[in-house]
Amino acid sequence: MPKALTKFICQQCGMESPKWLGKCPECGEWNSFIETVIPTTKKGFSIGTSFAASPQKLSQIKPADLRRIKTNISEFDRVLGGGPPAGEAGLVPGSVVLVAGEPGIGKSTLMLELGDEIGGLYISGEESLHQIKLRAERLKIKGEKILFLSETDVDIILETIKNFKKEDFKVLIVDSIQTLTTQDLTSSAGSVGQVRECASKLLRMAKSSNIAVFLIGHVTKEGMLAGPKILEHMVDTVLSLEGEKFGAFRLLRTTKNRFGATDEVGVFEMTDKGMVGIENPSKLFLSQRQKSVPGSVIV
Repeated sequence: MPKALTKFICQQCGMESPKWLGKCPECGEWNSFIETVIPTTKKGFSIGTSFAASPQKLSQIKPADLRRIKTNISEFDRVLGGGPPAGEAGLVPGSVVLVAGEPGIGKSTLMLELGDEIGGLYISGEESLHQIKLRAERLKIKGEKILFLSETDVDIILETIKNFKKEDFKVLIVDSIQTLTTQDLTSSAGSVGQVRECASKLLRMAKSSNIAVFLIGHVTKEGMLAGPKILEHMVDTVLSLEGEKFGAFRLLRTTKNRFGATDEVGVFEMTDKGMVGIENPSKLFLSQRQKSVPGSVIV
């Protein structure tokens, strides 16, 4: 495919440059230039052509028969939230979910278990297929419903998805978004430009095909999501997997959810069989409290 034209744009003042600059000559900001793809317009295209979309009223929009996808993991479904139809909880088709957490917290394990429950395509940019199989065997995961692909080029991934029928799979899991690259940019994997452009391409694919996408994202030492802040604005839902790295319990929180509430918390326990949901976390946490302490009341 032909290489796209790119330019470097200052994220503070908008100044454009054909090459990367350490300091912006206009605003004086350091390390603010990000490589950006220049959108191309087909010759002969005008606003008056039939390609232009027409605005519609809410009453004119035809409702889509898209039922939420149940993950069969009750703690996960509750965190995703419920909505129409019938208020059922689960994953909205065509949604993009960002799963963030520190390295080793259990993000890949949770996503592997989810894929084993509902099926889909698992893209691994960090592990080989043999390494994934070893991890799945350790967790007693058969993986009959899920397909695996070890690839980091987002353009190849999208071409692979085109070869599948829509009914073949409804969920795409990317592990992780920081490992993906596109041939349109020359920067390395994990850079702001690469993460933003790859996420944008996956987002367009999800909305056009109604394939739900899970993007696994890493967290820095400061507790911030690695990559551009715009990534959190682009996706529909942001899930945060938290917990003590050497402890057994994990908390799954929602910091953003366009299709549900953000006040639910899922509690999991990391065991030798993987992430196991805890149905009654109150009983678990209360069992660790000191009894007969003056002034303490359980309601």
